[in-house]
Amino acid sequence: MKKQALVIGLGFAGSVVSRILADSGYDVIALEKRAHIAGNMFEYERSNGVRVHLYGPHIFHTNNEAVFSFLNRFSGFYPYSHRVIGKIDNQLVPIPFNFTSIDRLFSKDIATVYKTKLSKAFDLESRVTISDLFDTQDPDIRDLANFVLQKVFVNYSAKQWGVPFDQLDSTVTSRVPVVIGEDDRYFSDKIQMMPLLGFTDLFERLLNHPNIAVNLNSESNRRIRLHPDSGKVLLDGIPFSGPVCYTGPIDELFDYSLGALPYRTTEFVFEDYDVNCLQCTPVINYPNEEKYTRISEFKHITLQEVPDKTTILKEYPMPYHYGSNMIPLYPIQNPDNKRKYEDYLRLGKSYSDLFFCGRLAEYKYYNMDAVVARAMQVADDILSTPKYD
Repeated sequence: MKKQALVIGLGFAGSVVSRILADSGYDVIALEKRAHIAGNMFEYERSNGVRVHLYGPHIFHTNNEAVFSFLNRFSGFYPYSHRVIGKIDNQLVPIPFNFTSIDRLFSKDIATVYKTKLSKAFDLESRVTISDLFDTQDPDIRDLANFVLQKVFVNYSAKQWGVPFDQLDSTVTSRVPVVIGEDDRYFSDKIQMMPLLGFTDLFERLLNHPNIAVNLNSESNRRIRLHPDSGKVLLDGIPFSGPVCYTGPIDELFDYSLGALPYRTTEFVFEDYDVNCLQCTPVINYPNEEKYTRISEFKHITLQEVPDKTTILKEYPMPYHYGSNMIPLYPIQNPDNKRKYEDYLRLGKSYSDLFFCGRLAEYKYYNMDAVVARAMQVADDILSTPKYD
């Protein structure tokens, strides 16, 4: 009999695993609960002709040549350096905070002091954290650090995560640095590209393989069951004999037996306008007064030419509620939640054919390139397991 594999979820994690296994001769049964592939990368064209990212803007950037080489098999790419500005004290300044931000928000004399001291304390064009600034012990740099903390991070974090900044995990707080220089790119990776025809097109090509059977609108909790006594995964009530890659919420797989793992989610509000553009940049962050955290204008990202039409997206963060139609987006990383995840992972190890991959299955905040790299590794782990030879 031909080798079979079961993959649950068709975001990047599940789609990459599916393709690699299919290329290696497996027949892959791929289940996706939504009505579309591509997970949170899904793009579609609105009635005004503007292509948008349904679940917020997603930008590809990486230093991993192997990841880019793999994805380049399925799509052409165009160079794209993402830029974000933020509204601070009624000024629009670059985010991450940099020397241009300092020049716009402080008098010339004060700005000169800050930039001079930062240049002496850190390498030019380096990216440092707020903690790095506080650790210098220089009173002026620490004053600047406190300004950036209060104006850029504190209120934004309260909106985005629903908790004070000092309660956030370091993996979250280090994601947006301070730039020692004038580099206004949001990311510093050497590869910054976007798929030529969008992410949905990339995924369609990624999953276009005769060995991959895509099943949309397939709720895994209706088709997948775990059988503890045998240590097998059941598909439609029948023990599945091959590897199973699960990319959905790990607590859902175990019927929340150890309690639910909390997430943050976002309400996405799209607005269409009969103008060519509303913003001067792809994304404007609103860290303070407004209820939303950012506004994205997709034509700046997709480089579409749609005259006198544009679409923006406002994002309103909120708690994720189980049993709702909300999408769990951001795992809330803290010691208690990490321990609960580890307990679920121990349950998962009772099933020798079960592999976990992705943000929900591993309860981990992955960048896009990191989840592709992780999926490549999981696929390799499956293919190198002796019993699947």
